[in-house]
Amino acid sequence: MTDLYQFSATSLQGEAVPLSRYRGQVVLVVNTASRCGFTPQYAGLEELYRRYKDQGLVILGFPCNQFGQQEPGDAGAIRDQCLINYGVSFPMFAKLAVTGAEAHPLFGWLTGQLPGWFGRAIRWNFTKFLLDRQGRPLRRFAPFTTPAKMEAAIVRALAQP
Repeated sequence: MTDLYQFSATSLQGEAVPLSRYRGQVVLVVNTASRCGFTPQYAGLEELYRRYKDQGLVILGFPCNQFGQQEPGDAGAIRDQCLINYGVSFPMFAKLAVTGAEAHPLFGWLTGQLPGWFGRAIRWNFTKFLLDRQGRPLRRFAPFTTPAKMEAAIVRALAQP
């Protein structure tokens, strides 16, 4: 695979979504969880999304239950948690695996393109991947990197054609 647009994923509503839908946008892919110490990052992610969506930013949330069983709910519970507690309006997808043999191909590709400190593996919830307007990976952010600390990189990516 050469870019984000080769992949598809299932939305929280059960719709098959070709990621080519986000062609031409700067994309931030985040593996999320509702019961994680990093869960409050949803608020910062939503703030970034609202601030920059009109300039071409989209955030794609991918719930994952692989780390500490911190996303045990079904699609309805995930949607309620995101909306009620954090006002999330960016696209959220169905729960999936981000590491191991069952990992969604998107995350296999992302980690191959942007390995982390400990290699390709994703080690915890709220690992983030920033992609340019051509669907190419630019930068990987660790779970402890807050949305505010990513803002400068996002602004730079948005400034590129």
